[in-house]
Amino acid sequence: MKNCIVVTGGAGFIGSNFVNNWVKLGLGKVVTLDKLTYAGNLENLAEIEGHPDHVFVQADIGDRVAVKALLTTHQPRAVLNFAAESHVDRSIHAPGEFIQTNVLGTFNLLEEVRAYWGELSPEEQGEFRFLHVSTDEVYGSLTADAPAFRETNPYEPNSPYSASKAASDHLVRAYHHTYGLPTLTTNCSNNYGPYHFPEKLIPLVIHNALNGKPLPIYGNGSNIRDWLFVEDHCSAIRRVLEAGKVGETYNVGGWNEKTNLEVVHTLCDILDIEKPKAAGSYKDQITFVTDRPGHDQRYAIDATKIEKELGWKPAETFETGIRKTVVWYLQHQDWVNHVTSGEYKKWVNQNYKTRNEELA
Repeated sequence: MKNCIVVTGGAGFIGSNFVNNWVKLGLGKVVTLDKLTYAGNLENLAEIEGHPDHVFVQADIGDRVAVKALLTTHQPRAVLNFAAESHVDRSIHAPGEFIQTNVLGTFNLLEEVRAYWGELSPEEQGEFRFLHVSTDEVYGSLTADAPAFRETNPYEPNSPYSASKAASDHLVRAYHHTYGLPTLTTNCSNNYGPYHFPEKLIPLVIHNALNGKPLPIYGNGSNIRDWLFVEDHCSAIRRVLEAGKVGETYNVGGWNEKTNLEVVHTLCDILDIEKPKAAGSYKDQITFVTDRPGHDQRYAIDATKIEKELGWKPAETFETGIRKTVVWYLQHQDWVNHVTSGEYKKWVNQNYKTRNEELA
């Protein structure tokens, strides 16, 4: 077993940030496995292209032949599973894809990792880790005065996406308790930052604002999310991999609860300063659209456990992280233009035309 890790879904938003940071920090070899769907983009890994510590393999986590070959060849000390279909709206339109990747894909990955782990020496087995990256959405929705999600909260998923992630979490737990596989699970709040595909709120608003399009907000904009800067999330995962207790779950949050409307107003305020319009404010483009079915009202993460047990807490506030994010998008318009062609345009048309909204 070598000083090597495998990162599945490593060309996606959070995965690519993790892989880029890992290589830049000189933490050892990383093998990225990604099937390169619309949200998996090799441009996300361009800054480490050709780096001797990085290997890219195009494959699906559900392809057991490919996964077995990768594990046999590279002999990793850890597998980190970021691979997932991850957008609630897409899960409403096409739930089958979420079951295929998040449930069956995770199952097939676990089976091959279990087989690989079973062939290691006892010492190597003790050092190995399977870290599964999940979401706070598995816990359901909170009322305004309810305490934030803790690791002991019951699972109450409300969308095909969150239900599929809940299923994958349960599989990971079962593989630890049944087979002894040394697993770790992290459940994070809403991430934002560089390389975020612009179907999600923050990059979508930035993209539409700069292109003079409406800024769509579901319902009245009162839905609340806890926001976590993606590089903080990456540092939390590194810490859990390094020191987390086998079999445990760690909630990772930013301690930044904001309504969607607050987030959009903040983005507009920053854009008004960084790239002002000829006349008026970007807030003039805000448009309220029909709410999505089963829209959870509030998510909030209690990240006390990871701070007390592992000494991790976020480095960025929402104010510092969101400014860095806007500046990154302004400086990387070529990347935005590339990823917002083709599949993205089809998605916008599909999602918003069902609400009789013209946003494209």
